[in-house]
Amino acid sequence: MGKIIECVPNFSEGRDSALIERIVEPLKNRAGFRLVSYEPDQDYNRTVVTLLGDGEAMIQPLLEFVDRARIAIDLNHHSGQHPRMGAVDVIPFIPIAEATVEECVALAERLGALVSQTFDIPVFLYALAAKKPDRVALPNIRKGEFEGMKDKIREPEWVPDFGRPEIHPTFGTVAIGCRIPLVAYNIDLGTTDEKIAEKLSRVIRQSSGGFQHIQAGPAFLAARGHVQVTMNILDYRKNPVYRIWETVQMEAKRFHVEVPSCEIVGLMPKEALLDSLKYYFAVAGRPFPAAMPIETAVSEGIRYLHLRDFDAAKIIESHLKPEEIR
Repeated sequence: MGKIIECVPNFSEGRDSALIERIVEPLKNRAGFRLVSYEPDQDYNRTVVTLLGDGEAMIQPLLEFVDRARIAIDLNHHSGQHPRMGAVDVIPFIPIAEATVEECVALAERLGALVSQTFDIPVFLYALAAKKPDRVALPNIRKGEFEGMKDKIREPEWVPDFGRPEIHPTFGTVAIGCRIPLVAYNIDLGTTDEKIAEKLSRVIRQSSGGFQHIQAGPAFLAARGHVQVTMNILDYRKNPVYRIWETVQMEAKRFHVEVPSCEIVGLMPKEALLDSLKYYFAVAGRPFPAAMPIETAVSEGIRYLHLRDFDAAKIIESHLKPEEIR
């Protein structure tokens, strides 16, 4: 079995389909890894890319990908619901099979040095690759976004890990790091009132006294005509999806707001879905099978969690060969 590493670059364009295709083109049809998906969102005005395979083989194509974004995106003329500080905002490496955190940290450091040296773009190392405690959490680094980073990066405590303490004038800066698999999860609310989404975000996010390992905030989706509670579940083993879904539904009742559906952005581990299904099977008095095919887990996830736009392609294991699955 070879090492399997996931890489999930996010870049700050989600509306211009031709531009998106140009930016991701260096990641297509490359030896050693697969471009599993790229998911643009018009409201967030960003695209989430998922790569799986040999991390070493990703380095040069990722450098070309960053260059395409550098040429194509000017953050001085960018707006969207998702907070951002760079044309490519974040590049995390994630150990999936037979790979270690240490190996992913080394990849983050190597790519960070290359991005800085090649394009004069400042780079912050974050999460498990962070060199300073206040750079573990991505929101700490990103606070102020592109506009605020112009002054922030000159402060002694925010000197980048690679590069000069000065943002690239159109690209901004980028965070590159290593993390465990997370679940990027959004809950739809049947309202256009962003204040309600903010209040529900406060209930669940760690920084406001909610659940540990949860980062959350409000977003308005003009294309869909409603707001969302948008979040990252940083450790789904400690706080599974069902617990967040049930809490938001419960708290939304005080505002007389329906919670019709939710979505997964990018990919999720099968284990993260099964952990939630075990709860619902127990509530329903249904025996939980020793082994559940991905297709069954997906249909049950849609049934119990009201997941929309969800299929087997959203599960990491559906993209791996049987011998690659631990």
